[in-house]
Amino acid sequence: MSRQIRKIKNKWKKLFFSLLTINIIVILTIITLIYWPVPSTKVQPIDQIDQDDSSEFIVRTTKENLNELVNAYIEKFQQGTKHKYSVILDEDVHLQGELPVFSSTVPLSIHLEPLVQENGDIILKQKSITLGLLELPNKTIMEYIRKHLPMPDWVRVIPKNEEIYVAISEMEIKSNFRVSVENFNLEANHIALKINVPYKTLGIELPNIEP
Repeated sequence: MSRQIRKIKNKWKKLFFSLLTINIIVILTIITLIYWPVPSTKVQPIDQIDQDDSSEFIVRTTKENLNELVNAYIEKFQQGTKHKYSVILDEDVHLQGELPVFSSTVPLSIHLEPLVQENGDIILKQKSITLGLLELPNKTIMEYIRKHLPMPDWVRVIPKNEEIYVAISEMEIKSNFRVSVENFNLEANHIALKINVPYKTLGIELPNIEP
């Protein structure tokens, strides 16, 4: 056998073993990927889930829609009372109505700036206030409002601070939802409410598991 023929054979032999080696590596890689253990995801045991847990939702609305809702609530709350008032959400919060003074009533107008608190409540800080043509101190008018305008327990008029504290987080809702304010920008018409829905409200009962 000539030297040239041997070189050709050796060349093909090297190519064959190189190809075989590559195939073996590819097969081993595929097998490794198939049987490689998948990292387990840690799942919270059901007995460690708090029965009072809730799902949280962010609801975005407009001041026009919220204004209708607020005044519908106020109108229902005022049924059976003598004094009426309403709220207009525009560039600020405008409360208007009437207050009893002596044997008559006097028109009331108060503009308030809404300030969202960390807990989701709102402080309505007084910007301007008038009671007819009467010249009275702002705190005195706020005291009149506190005494004579019917408001829910979670709405508190604080004359000394010239503000109204709206404890939305304390509202009692039949569905047992918990509501708080996420954003209340009237100028940008950007209002967002955070609503917590307890699992039990949705009829989701978690089993009691003995330890």
